[in-house]
Amino acid sequence: MMFKTIVFICCLMLVFSCSTKKEILYLQDVDQHHNTEIRYTTTTIQPNDILRINVSALIPESTIPYNNVTTNNGGNSLELMQLDGYLVSETLTINFPVLGLLSVADMTTQAFSDFLKHKLESEGHLKNPSVNVRLINSKVMVLGEVNSPGTYNFTEQNITLLQALANAGDLAITGKREDITVIRETDGLRKIGHVDLTSSDWLDGEFSYVKPNDVIIVNPSDPKVKSAGFVGNLPTLFSVVSLVLTTVLLITN
Repeated sequence: MMFKTIVFICCLMLVFSCSTKKEILYLQDVDQHHNTEIRYTTTTIQPNDILRINVSALIPESTIPYNNVTTNNGGNSLELMQLDGYLVSETLTINFPVLGLLSVADMTTQAFSDFLKHKLESEGHLKNPSVNVRLINSKVMVLGEVNSPGTYNFTEQNITLLQALANAGDLAITGKREDITVIRETDGLRKIGHVDLTSSDWLDGEFSYVKPNDVIIVNPSDPKVKSAGFVGNLPTLFSVVSLVLTTVLLITN
């Protein structure tokens, strides 16, 4: 009788400790998005962004006053480029050589590039200039049940949520795939998004692409939360149960 009780308890522990495929597999209905249009996102420039602005023209010497190259000395590392970049103030302005204080409010990098090109040309500073503006301090923070949590920089205009998670080493097996939290601050507002990676519905949502300074939180799965107490894992649980049953056997016999 006691042996049957032990077997029953062990079976119960196995059942409640196991995860199903529906809790683990990503994008289980992804086929319904076959041949659907990709919707890229554009991000407006935000306070504390660092912009790299390169101005060129047919006569290179004429652009020297408009290019900030005081510290770069030919280096191409991200850290050196950031030193030469333009830090966006809390009032969404930058201090540009010759032109002075310029507003970047409600502009993407492309829109500001077009604005700056027109200003340089229309005010007679340069003839037919070319202006390239890039955001060079884009970063995303990934926390929780991933294999390599941390802050990750990216230079692409658009990266997906899956790319950001891949940079962090993918979700650990103990990560809760049905509820990925994304915290986003844009234009002075904080948004909280919840993404179910087991479904494909989020592919067309506003959190399908990561924006600079997003915080991604992967919560632990229910079994991981339950195992976080005094009994930390299944082998320990077996040991505790065996100890209790052995004690009961010794007392009853």
